[in-house]
Amino acid sequence: MKPNRNFHSIVLAVALACAGACVAQTPAERMAQVVQPYSDAQVFMGSVLAAKHGKVIFSKGYGMANLEWNIPNSPTTRFNIASMTKQFTAASILLLEDRGKLKTGDPIRRYLPEAAASWDKITIYNLLTHTSGISDDAATYVPGTPDKLIFHDKPLNFQPGEQWSYVNMGFLTLGYLVEKLSGQTYADFVHDNIFKPLGMNDSGMTSNVDIIPHRATGYWPGDNGIENAERPDPRIGFAAGSLYSTTEDLLRWEEGLFGGKLLSPAALRKLTTPFRNDYASGLFAKRVNGHLMIEHNGDNIGFNADMAYYPEEGLAVIVLANLNGLVMGKIATALAAVAFGEPVPPPSLHREIAVPTRVLEKYVGTYQFSDGPTEIGIENGHLIARFTSGQTMVFFPEAETKFFTKAWDIQLEFSQNDKGEFKFLLWRQNGNEDRGTMN
Repeated sequence: MKPNRNFHSIVLAVALACAGACVAQTPAERMAQVVQPYSDAQVFMGSVLAAKHGKVIFSKGYGMANLEWNIPNSPTTRFNIASMTKQFTAASILLLEDRGKLKTGDPIRRYLPEAAASWDKITIYNLLTHTSGISDDAATYVPGTPDKLIFHDKPLNFQPGEQWSYVNMGFLTLGYLVEKLSGQTYADFVHDNIFKPLGMNDSGMTSNVDIIPHRATGYWPGDNGIENAERPDPRIGFAAGSLYSTTEDLLRWEEGLFGGKLLSPAALRKLTTPFRNDYASGLFAKRVNGHLMIEHNGDNIGFNADMAYYPEEGLAVIVLANLNGLVMGKIATALAAVAFGEPVPPPSLHREIAVPTRVLEKYVGTYQFSDGPTEIGIENGHLIARFTSGQTMVFFPEAETKFFTKAWDIQLEFSQNDKGEFKFLLWRQNGNEDRGTMN
């Protein structure tokens, strides 16, 4: 038989295909590459999980749950989830509506008549969607047995339903309402009606008193490295920010919630349909790169969290951290891109460099911004911003004229006037800019 003259080309093509297949990375390997640079740079410690249709694609812990005991983070480490608590509070309210205990269109004073007179037109739905017009000082939450909510007759910032303003007090009030109507503590109601039915055995209410196995310690990026975060009474966050959970339990939540195991279809629509500013009931809902994303993040002292669910693709991405920082959303976005087979943006990291004190001294002074003055000074070899409230914020150099914080999305850039004097300061925060001029 005559040899096929294309035989060698075919063999070469097969060999190349095999070689390509041999080096092709799995989604889990690509996801590991997404997270590792943030861990290596010591700007992320925590646990991450990605799953599609309930099947885990990637699940891993990074850094330490407790640095002093050298205990690593894992998929079963329990983290405070901060404002991600709000979706559980919203689901509790909608469960009560499903059971005929309330109507979200009713005025809140129908159920809490002790609320201030200025709350007359505020509905439960306004509180769920951050459209009530109240401010965080409209009431005082006092944890105890029983919990207390002391209302203050403060004027509203806007008429209910007309604008959007993210206010924790609205969800503190909703948690108090859950207790009033159910006759249970908020923690017991959420446990009995959400956690237990969904098998979320590693979730609960954070406490400085209770023994919580596998609890992560919270950390803060200090001036000279990672420090223990302050430990205020975690009960203060209550129904707006005091729950803890694990990545694995939160997957059970997403699968149970969107699998119809908890709420009626009408209640689930109310939970996930945006009203104003892409905000639904305790959750954001918007399209990102063509994908419907239902998401919320959380920030407390020592802890950050971000969880996104893409219902059209059945994708869940969960990032929990016990080191305050800026990268949870970036990690979650990149993990979703890997799952969708889309381009992944390179890691966005600020890298600290050494800058002599004589250079820092050029920037010292008081800068006038649109919202008032901010003083720039030097403490312990670091540039600091001192606000009129007396609070200070430490900045770290990434170039001679550019500085960043490690815990917040804030960057500074100094520039000169036509005389070569540093008189201008560009303040970048959460994508917004403000320009200050030295007095």
